[in-house]
Parts: sequence; structure tokens; C-alpha cells
Amino acid sequence: MSFFGNFGIKTRCLKTLLVVGILSCGSLAVGPLSVRADSGPMRLGPDDAVELAIRNNLGLESTRISTSMARRASDLAWNQFVPTVDVGGAILRLNSPPSVTMPIADPGTGMVTQVPIPGMRDPFPQWLISGSLSVSLSLNLAMIQDMNRLRMEYERGMISYGNARAQLERDIRKLYHNVLLLQENIALLYGSLENMDRQVQIAQANFNAGLAPELMLLQARVARDNMRPMIDQAEGGLRLMMMQFAMFLGLPHDTDFELAPVATDMSPIPLDTAELIRRAAAGQPDVLALQQDIRIMNSLRRSSNLRLSTPTLTLGWNADPTFAGNPMADSSWFDGIGSGDNWNQQSGAFMVSLGMRLNGFLPFGSERQGIRALDDHIRLANIGLAQMIRGTEIQVHNLVQTLTQIKLTMDALEQTVVLAERSFQLTEQAYRAGLVDLFQVQNAEMSLRQARVQLHEQQFNYLNGLLDLEYALGVPFGSLSVPGNPYRSLP
Repeated sequence: MSFFGNFGIKTRCLKTLLVVGILSCGSLAVGPLSVRADSGPMRLGPDDAVELAIRNNLGLESTRISTSMARRASDLAWNQFVPTVDVGGAILRLNSPPSVTMPIADPGTGMVTQVPIPGMRDPFPQWLISGSLSVSLSLNLAMIQDMNRLRMEYERGMISYGNARAQLERDIRKLYHNVLLLQENIALLYGSLENMDRQVQIAQANFNAGLAPELMLLQARVARDNMRPMIDQAEGGLRLMMMQFAMFLGLPHDTDFELAPVATDMSPIPLDTAELIRRAAAGQPDVLALQQDIRIMNSLRRSSNLRLSTPTLTLGWNADPTFAGNPMADSSWFDGIGSGDNWNQQSGAFMVSLGMRLNGFLPFGSERQGIRALDDHIRLANIGLAQMIRGTEIQVHNLVQTLTQIKLTMDALEQTVVLAERSFQLTEQAYRAGLVDLFQVQNAEMSLRQARVQLHEQQFNYLNGLLDLEYALGVPFGSLSVPGNPYRSLP
């Protein structure tokens, strides 16, 4: 393959790296813009970038609000024991005033006479004012189960929030690594440009001394000049990626960053696959969320069953006093309260009742069919949980194997870089002495740069693989790289 063909391959690799870096956080929402410091570039580390993204991400803020709502509902679950109080009042105008007398027959003579009705004013007012007050409270064993379910829903919200936050942190850290990788690849391109400048100088010296033809000098200049578009294209991609990175952090798109480097020359991390699989099956965020969903459905089933199979105790009290005077003419509304002169109590009582619906005992009734449907959903969820645990085990196993393979590749590439550096040095010395042509020097330099690029890519792939594994385990990011962590294999 020609020298220019190899450059074309590397250009496509840089394009691919750029697209992967931008899409790795494509699902993140952009939060409110922060104020950028006016003095110099903003220096960020991985933890700083995560903190900014968590503070400004709108998607995470929505989850945080939902969790706060669930917490408020859980804290106030006791309010279902607060009685229902209804109060009202009315002004009435009777179409025809009622009679204030009633007929009574004399037992001796049989004569019927009209006798005033006790408590009725004569004449009876056509306008009336009446009030109503009722207090009721229904108690059922299902209410206690409802309180437990509200607490479980709050815990489910906390799991969802933690999961969303972990996803955001993982994506931000991986994008941070991708930006650093592109920066290092651009630095390698500048290193290649320096090598080509030196080769042009060697070719110029050899041409001046009559040791090389003009064609070799022209080839060296063309190769050097062809590096400029590649570097410009890579730097343009880096600017675009930095703009996307700033927007994901909730900052202005033109924020100038200075990213702190991360350690890529990590020592091998032996991992205990069996312990990792056991830990992932018990602590993976999606597994925890589905387990909590099953608990909530079981609580809902118990609540529905209790509401159908246990009686409901209802306590109630009501009163409806009515002003028996003329509200338009009388000024002494509250005179004689308690004596019955102005106010009459038409009805009012304290009530204690106990009852239950019998439809819940019908096996073909809608209530029982709803419970059976809920049982089916619980069984389906348990099957999904078993499948998710199995999938998590496979995912963790594959991640560990991928990390192991990446580490072996890194070890081989480190040796390749050493050999390529030595080969390039010897080839350049031979070129200086006029023993080899420029094409051989360019091939040696290309091989060296490709080995370095591949080594850097594998190093960052290893870091990103650790992030994926830590997310699958549900542990804080960075746990696997800490010496003495419980997930390493025993020596």
C-alpha cells in the first residue's frame, strides 16, 4: 500500500473516533448554561466534568423531581387517616311557609282543634338559613399496605435516580477519554510532521551535497505538506467534539477547555470473574429496579386482596342546624343558642358502621379477575428478572474477557512500539547516510505512528471497559482500579 493510502486509512480512523466520541453521550440532555470564566481556558478533570453534568443535566433533573414527589408521598402516607370534613351552608326561600299548628282531636268530644307546634315560630319565616357539617373516616387493613407500597415506590424512585446518574457519569467519563485520545492522536500527527520536516532537511542537505536527486527532495516536501490537511481535519474534529462536550456539561459551546490527563499505563488488574458475576446479579442497577417493581406489585396484590376480603369500619358524625327565625328581619341570630328558640337541629348523628363488598368473593367478578391479572404480571416479571440476571452474568463474563484480551493486546503493542522506534531510528540513520530511499523512511515512520495510535486506543478502550464493568456491578466508578478492592482475584 502506498504512503498516501496509509494516510487515507488513518484519516478514516480519526473520523470514526470522532463519531464514536460524539455519539457516546448522544442521549444526554443539555441543562442550563453556566457562566464561563473570562480568564484563560477552563481546566477540568474527570470528576469536575461529572459534577458539572450532574448539576446541569435536564434529564437527571426530571428524575430528581420525580423522586422528590415519591418521597413526599411516602412521608405523608399517614394522611389517609385524616378524616374527611365537609362543611356547607345555604339560604332558602320557601315557596309557601309551613303551618305552625297541627290538628289534635279531643278524646272526649271528638272535636279537632289546631294546636301550635312546639318550637315553630308564628308566623313561620319564609326565608331560612341552614348549615351542614359532616366528618367521616373509613378504616381498612389495606390502608397499612398502601403505606408500605408508597415507601417502596419512593425506594424505586431512588433506584431510578441512582441508575440515571450512573449512566450519565459513565457516558461523561467515556467521552472525556475519547477527547483525550483524539488529542493524543493529534499530538502524534504533529510528531510525524516534525519527523517529516527533519527528513526534508536531510533530503535538502543530501541534494546540496549531490548525494540525492531532486526527486527525493520533492517527495519529502510533498509528504510533509500532505500532513497539513490531516492535522487541520483532526483539529476541526477535536473542536467539534469539544463543543459537544461543553454542551453536555451545560456550558457555552465555545468554552475553552484544558482537560487534565488520566493515567493510562495501568498495571494489570486481575479480576475474580465468579465474584464479579455474583456481585452483578445482586447489585446491577437494572436488576435492582426490576426487583423493586416486583415488590411493589406484590404489595399492590396484598392491598387489593385485603380491600376485598376484610370489612371496612366507617366512623361518621354530621349536623345540619337551621335558623328558625327570620334572617332578614331578626338581628339576634345567636340569642338563645342551646335553648332551641332560634336554631333547630333537623337531623344529626354519630355513626359507626361495619361493612364489606361481597362481590370480591365471586371468582368470576371483575375484582378477582384483576387480582389474577396482577398475578400473571408478577410471574412475567419474575421470568424477566431471571432472564436479566442471566444476561447480566453473560455481560460481566464478556466484559472481563474483553478486558483480559485488551490487556494482552496492550502488552504486545508495547513491544511493537519499542521495535518500531528502533526500526525508525536505524532507517533514518541509513537515510541520512544515503543507504535507503525516502519511501523506506516514510514506511518506518508510518509503522511507528500506527503502533503508537493503536496502543493509545487500546489503553483508553481498557479504561472504558472498566467503566462498563463498574456500571454493570453497580459499584462507584474507579472501584476496580483501587488497590485492594474486593473484586480482584486472590493472588
